[in-house]
Amino acid sequence: MTLAGSTADRLRREIHRGELTPGTRLAEAAEAKRLGVSRVPVREAFATLEREGLLKFTRTSRTVVRELTVRDFEELYAMRLVLEPAAARAAYPLSQRRYDELRRIVGATREADSLADSLADVTRLDLDFHETLVAASGNSRLLKAWRSLRGELEFWLGDLYRHHRAQDLNTLKDTADSHDQILDVFRNQSGVACERILRKHIQAWREWLPIGDAEEEPA
Repeated sequence: MTLAGSTADRLRREIHRGELTPGTRLAEAAEAKRLGVSRVPVREAFATLEREGLLKFTRTSRTVVRELTVRDFEELYAMRLVLEPAAARAAYPLSQRRYDELRRIVGATREADSLADSLADVTRLDLDFHETLVAASGNSRLLKAWRSLRGELEFWLGDLYRHHRAQDLNTLKDTADSHDQILDVFRNQSGVACERILRKHIQAWREWLPIGDAEEEPA
């Protein structure tokens, strides 16, 4: 991996873990000093994370961690609602290898919950489940489109998990339970039923949006 790539990975992890919060200003020189690298890999890392939707370049040439807006969430929700139910129907029936892989992810999610691992790890496992399911469709374009959203989805889900944990909601167990239900449908029902439960699952995700906490897109 290049130095720019490892720098982007570190900044990405810090954003996903909530260590760099939305609205935080990142100065190229300061980040280079903090991370122990020159300004060139930092500049390249900023460009990568801007393309992924995690950073924003302002009109005054500042770099800031993206604010979470209702419009962003609605657009991601709409994309998931198109991509994932279609992928689920195409993925039916799951091969035994894919089924076992998905079961392992659900098990790891439950273990992470019981061990009180970081929410960033649980967010990653949640998205690993969905990416594996989309990959099982065998449709390379569906998978490419879904992967283009992953950085922003990880940003959003991490923030939503933190919001719900602050309210003492057992969202980690709920996530594992809902993924178990999806796999039960794949095992025991039809492709149409698989499409239906993924649509219901994504629609339930929309109810997580903390409207009062998200920022509206400026006019």
